[in-house]
Amino acid sequence: MRALLIISVLLLLIYAKNLIERRSFRDISSTFTEVYNDRLLVEGYIFQISEGLFQIQKLIDHCNLDYDYSKVIDEIESNEKAILQIVEDFENTKLTTQESELLGDFKKIIVNDLSIKSYDLLYTDSAGVNRNQVKLYDQKISQARRDLDNLSKIQMVEGEKLISKAKVMINRSQIWAQFEVALLIILIVVLFLLVFRKSEETKGMI
Repeated sequence: MRALLIISVLLLLIYAKNLIERRSFRDISSTFTEVYNDRLLVEGYIFQISEGLFQIQKLIDHCNLDYDYSKVIDEIESNEKAILQIVEDFENTKLTTQESELLGDFKKIIVNDLSIKSYDLLYTDSAGVNRNQVKLYDQKISQARRDLDNLSKIQMVEGEKLISKAKVMINRSQIWAQFEVALLIILIVVLFLLVFRKSEETKGMI
């Protein structure tokens, strides 16, 4: 009875270990999914947004002298819409408090400060490029870029946290695996002793 009790306890421990292991694997899988969906993809969003800002700044600054600027306002608006669509995807990810604040500030700059209704704000035939207004827009773009840089830094920090968390769970899983091996060895020894004892008792009866 004592041996059977020991075997039962060992089997229960192995079963409990397997339940813990399954939960651990789910947590590890969830963590790596979070790294991909909320950090790596977001870094891609930040790069795309940065490219859109660069295109807007080129149009505002009249960098290309040979360019036809007759539809410049439509092109700026198109870039802004594309950026806001990416921002919307960004907002659907798991955001930290700081990310939410930075993204909100960035969105306000795009919607309120870089929305250009008339080309005359940038250029007139009589005065040429409105340097003061262009300088103001450039300052707002620089502010938006700072928000993006800070958002990018957060991805690095949060990504490292998630990877560290995954490493801890993997190490814990390895410890549980060693524990299971030890339990199995003990179980085998107990079964061997039971069989050996039974064999000895049978010989004694003969």
